[in-house]
Parts: sequence; C-alpha cells; structure tokens
Amino acid sequence: MWLPLQTACLRSGSFCRRSFSVALLKCSRHRGQSAGLATQTCKALLYRKHGDPSQVIQLEDIDLPPLGTKDVLVKILAAPLNPSDINMIQGTYAILPDLPAVGGNEGVAQVVEVGSQVKSLKTGDWVIPKDAGLGTWRTEAVLAEEDVISLPNNIPLLSAATLGVNPCTAFRMLSDFEDLKPGDSVIQNAANSGVGQAVIQIAAARGINTINVVRDRPEFTQLSDRLKAIGATHVIKEEALRRPEIKELFKSCPRPKLALNGVGGKSATELLRQLQLGGSMVTYGGMAKQPVTVPVSALIFKDVKVRGFWVTQWKRDHSTDGGAFRAMLDELCSLIQQGKLTAPACTEVSFQDFTKALNAAMQPFTSAKQVLII
Repeated sequence: MWLPLQTACLRSGSFCRRSFSVALLKCSRHRGQSAGLATQTCKALLYRKHGDPSQVIQLEDIDLPPLGTKDVLVKILAAPLNPSDINMIQGTYAILPDLPAVGGNEGVAQVVEVGSQVKSLKTGDWVIPKDAGLGTWRTEAVLAEEDVISLPNNIPLLSAATLGVNPCTAFRMLSDFEDLKPGDSVIQNAANSGVGQAVIQIAAARGINTINVVRDRPEFTQLSDRLKAIGATHVIKEEALRRPEIKELFKSCPRPKLALNGVGGKSATELLRQLQLGGSMVTYGGMAKQPVTVPVSALIFKDVKVRGFWVTQWKRDHSTDGGAFRAMLDELCSLIQQGKLTAPACTEVSFQDFTKALNAAMQPFTSAKQVLII
C-alpha cells in the first residue's frame, strides 16, 4: 500500500485491492504529525497517461500520507525495470492502475519508521512488495504492514531488489507442474532472461539438468560460457532444435519432463517437440508476440500438457496463506546466502538518470536488467 488513501479496482479482471498505487498527487493531510520523517514529500516517477515510457514518465514531488498505526514508512533502496512495468505504462498489461500512477512493481526498501500496532516489522528491516502494482519507482513510501514481506538484509542489494518476480516465477514453475527429481531434465527458451537464469540456478541446486535455448548472436560463445558458469547443463541455439543433431544431446541426459516458454511462436513449438511422453510446457511470457501453436501429434501421441503461469496470480491465490510465500522466499534467500543463486546481469542507474534506464529497458532482447539505485 504505497498511497493508502483509497480503494481502486484493476481495470482488467475482477481483482480489487485497497490502496493500489494510483491517482494521488496531493494527500489530504501532511506527514508533520510523524516525527520520523524530515520532509513531507517524496520524489516519484509518475505517469498521467499511457504511452511511450520515455515520453510519459515524469519525476515529480508528491506528498506522503500520515503514518497509520499498522503502516510502515520505508526508504526505497533499489527498484528494477521489468517488461511488465513497461507494458503497464504502455497500457498493454493484464492489470492497469487508475491514472496518474507511480511506475514500478518490484524493488527492495528499508523500514524507517513503524506504526504503533505493527508487529512483524521493525526499523532497519528490508522488505519487498507482496503483490504487483505498488509503485516502487519513488524515494519513500508509506505502506501497510500486510502489503510487504521481510527479507534478510545480509543478501546482496541487487538480489533483494530482483527477488520478487523472476526467481519466484522460476521457483514455482520448477515446483508446481512436474515432479522433478535429480537427474531429470528441463528445457527452456529465453534462457538468458532473468527468469531463465534463475531457472538454471535453482535447477542446478536441485540436481536437475537444463537444456537452455538462446537466439544466435555474435557473442554466443561468451553467453554460453556465462550460462554454464551459473549451472547450465547445455546451451544451444534455436536452430539446433530443428536439426537431427539434437538427438545426440539426449544421449547424455533424458528428454525433458518440463518445457518453459517465455517466447512463443515457433520457438515454443520446437520446445514441445522435445518433451517426453506426458510432459508439460508452461508458458510465462511471449517476447516474440506470436501465438503458441501445438502440433496435434504432440497432444495425441505424446499426451503433452500445455499450461500457463503468472506469478501475480499465484501470489493472489496464496494471499491468505502467507506461509507459502514465506517458505519460498526463505528457500530462495538460503540459495542466495549459499552462493547458489545470484542476481541476473544488472546495470545500476541512479534515480535521476531514469530516462537512460527507460530507454535501455525498452530495447528488444536486452541482456542486462536496468535497476534504479535510490
């Protein structure tokens, strides 16, 4: 709850959430009644209409509301720019806030002050949002205790800032669709994406082979070496999926039980063809902006399952069961502390240079995630 004054409904779908990050430029009361904050305002990246993020996002001062008894005042430390953030600003995402709105759905913040009835958090704690749409591209915020969840503050800042979306997506897809055992295989496209890198590392920690498909590029060898360094079993070009040599690969590891599709189009169809009997393909993204085509033979003769996954929906489905989210974060943080899960390649950008970060984030197939350091 970044601007906790009103109730707003998401335009797409039936979800309603109290105090979605929305149409609030001036609050009805000032922060002066709380001694923990020297200023009454914060800086935020705000948009009043949908469109090209580099054109519609503006850095503005907005007033902070008073700290409620069950609220926390936080300082935002770092916030990434994800494709879903860009799509939300463009007006093409599945959920859209009322306008004007503060950009950003992910990030890590430090608790500066707590309300008198806050039980689970204390000053100095690191927290991340429990749900999307909280408007993280700002310097400070007043949030409801129930809208955030704590992280250990001894993990790297970039790992904390990028933990809530991609690693959680990877974790759930590896856990919820097939009963994967050590020695089993998973195949994925977009292997160098944030989700793809998390899949590689979590799978490696579980003893699961990964077959990682990437587009051909001049620096393919360097990319392959980098993915193998974080645990990838095989790294291949998309073209290799269509060649007979792919059969040689399966002499060293079993055909995959699970395929993870973040691209769509022909790439997704080729992943499906590699699945073993009864395997599952889970689609979580569509970077190619092309539909997924399922061969009839794969359905009839291989009985493959075609599923979808959206981590925002998972979080909402489990919002009344905080234990599931807590257990997942604890396991992911443990992997981070053991050095088995690192943040994706990131470019750190100062908050004032947000235009540079927006322009870089909008380039197709970017290799580094832009992270605002606030």
